[in-house]
Formats: sequence, structure tokens, C-alpha cells
Amino acid sequence: MARDAAVAVADAQSALKKKTAAARSWILLDCSGEETILDVDKYAIMHRVQIHARDLRILDPLLSYPSTILGRERAIVLNLEHIKAIITAEEVLLRDPMDENVIPIVEELRRRLPPANVHQMHGDGRENLSGPHEEAAEEDVSPFEFRALEVALEAICSFLDARTTELETAAYPALDELTSKISSRNLDRVRKLKSAMTRLTARVQKVRDELEQLLDDDDDMADLYLSRKLAGASSPVSGYGAPCWFPGSPTIGSKISRASRASAATIHGNENDVEELEMLLEAYFMQIDGTLNRLTTLREYIDDTEDYINIQLELFLSSGTVCLSLYALVGGIFGMNIPYSWNDSHGYVFKWVVIISGLVCAILFILIVAYARHKGLVGS
Repeated sequence: MARDAAVAVADAQSALKKKTAAARSWILLDCSGEETILDVDKYAIMHRVQIHARDLRILDPLLSYPSTILGRERAIVLNLEHIKAIITAEEVLLRDPMDENVIPIVEELRRRLPPANVHQMHGDGRENLSGPHEEAAEEDVSPFEFRALEVALEAICSFLDARTTELETAAYPALDELTSKISSRNLDRVRKLKSAMTRLTARVQKVRDELEQLLDDDDDMADLYLSRKLAGASSPVSGYGAPCWFPGSPTIGSKISRASRASAATIHGNENDVEELEMLLEAYFMQIDGTLNRLTTLREYIDDTEDYINIQLELFLSSGTVCLSLYALVGGIFGMNIPYSWNDSHGYVFKWVVIISGLVCAILFILIVAYARHKGLVGS
């Protein structure tokens, strides 16, 4: 007994150490497509991206926080289910890159973070592009933080949509089977599916509410324009005296400079213009809202199934109540203390009256149930 307890404690400690190790693991991807695996503590992260401890605590996998998108002076703090990231104007820090749900996001970031014109130049051998042609190509590039944010929003919307599809695939056949045959197995199966639907609905609802809150407040959306604030402050691209975890490279610096100039194109307009971000958020808001509508439809289907089952039970109970009332009525009439002339010397008649009336009521109940099944009012 003591040995089993010791083994359980050791397993718990091992799991905690693994979670702690995962909590220190980050992957850094910059705007040129370069990536670095980091194993640093929270203080190094806070110092690099200039955020407070309370903001970084939201990304702690050991704590449970709802989905959140926070705009800070120099970073976007992103907590969307398993996606825990910090986005700056030049790089993305993604927590726990070895997680099976995070690996596809890392691959998508590798593919989409570098500006399109960089891939084009390398693919066509046009490294010598310069002058107005290069500047015109760079102006078509979305800000770096928006490309990273779009990857995260697309990943979480697709993830929740896939979970909803899986739930629908399992729920609708189970509900149809329950309506045709009410059994403890089918009831338990539907109960588990309903619990899973409730939890999934809460997760989808939180992501939807977060996007809706951002769309309703232009100031919150303006806080997410990191490139605009960076260019407006006329600060060096390399970053606010932040520590550098990899050697400097002229190639990387030139790529960052070009991407930053492209990202800063938004500052030529009104500083309060948030149309580009608003269009981005609206697209994914509509997608997550569609997922929520599917879950709402599934909930209504479950409620309709419950009402249908309750109607069946009420039909059985009402039929049984009517038959028992008739039986009690006959027994009460013939059991009353009234001097019937035919009752003299024929006491056995009451016994037969009770037996026959009971059989008639039972047959009546069977006929009602058979008629209901014949008309399809109740299942088998």
C-alpha cells in the first residue's frame, strides 16, 4: 500500500516537472522566417517583449485562464486555448512548440510569416531587386503582427470547427437511436455527449466574445497596430535594448528592415484607422459565430429529443393512470356498502368483478400502447 502511494507521488512529481519544463520552452520566429528554440524563464521573456508579469501569467499552462487577446505597448498577448503566444512587430514567441496541437501552427507560421515578396525573390532568383519596385512590392505586405495574428485565429477557428464536426458526427446518430429505443446505454451515451457539447460551447463562446469585444472598441484594435506604434515612435528596428539570444546577422537585419518598412505603411493614413484589422477580425468572427450557431442547433436538437422522450413517458403514464382509474372506479362502485338484492348469498360475484375489470383495464392499456406504436407516436 505504501509502495503504491510512493509510486503515485513520484508519477505526480514527474508530471509536474514535465509541465514545468514545457512551460519554459518557447520557439521564436522572426519576420524573415528565422526560428530559434528558447529555454528561458519568464523574467527573460518579460524583459525582451516589455510586458508585465500579470500579462505573462495568462500564458502559464499550469493556470486556467479564458481565451484572451491583449494589446500592449510593444506586444500582443495571445491566449487562445492551446495557442499561447506573444506577438511583437518583428517576432513571434510561441509557447510549448512540441505540443501536438501547436506543431501545425508552427509550420503555418514558417510558411506565412516571411513576406511574399521575399519568397518570390528567392524563387525567381531576383535578389537584386531594389529601388521603387522593391518599395512597391513591400507596400502590399500586411504588417507582421497581423500575419501572425491571422495564423493564430485561423488555427483556433479551424480547431474548434473540427471539434464541433466530430461532436455532430457522434451526437446526431446517438440522438436518433435514443428516440427509436430508450435504454440506459443510449441515455448514458447522450448524457456524455451533452456534457461535451456544453464544454465546447463555453470554449467557442469565449473566443467569440473576445473577438466581439475587440470589434466593438476601436481603441483596443488600435492597440494591436504594433508596427504603426513602432514607426511612430521612430525607434530602431532591433528593439528597445532587449537582450539578443542569437548572434546578429546583416542578412537578418536587412530582412527585418525591409519587412518593418512594409509593415509601417499603415502609418501614412489616419492613426485611428483600424479598417484592415477590423476586416481581419470580422472574417474570423463570422467563422467562429457559425461554429457557435452549429452548436446552438445541436443543443436545440438535444432539447427536442428530450421533449420527445418526455412526451413518450407522459403518454405511458397517462394511459396507465386512466386504466387504473377505471379499475378503481369499478372496484369502488361494487365495494360500496349499498344493499343490492342480487348480492344476497352471492358474495363471490365481487371477486369476479374485480378480476374481470382488472383484465379489461390491462387489455385497454395494451391496446393504447399498441395504437401509439402503430401510429409512430412512441418508439420501440
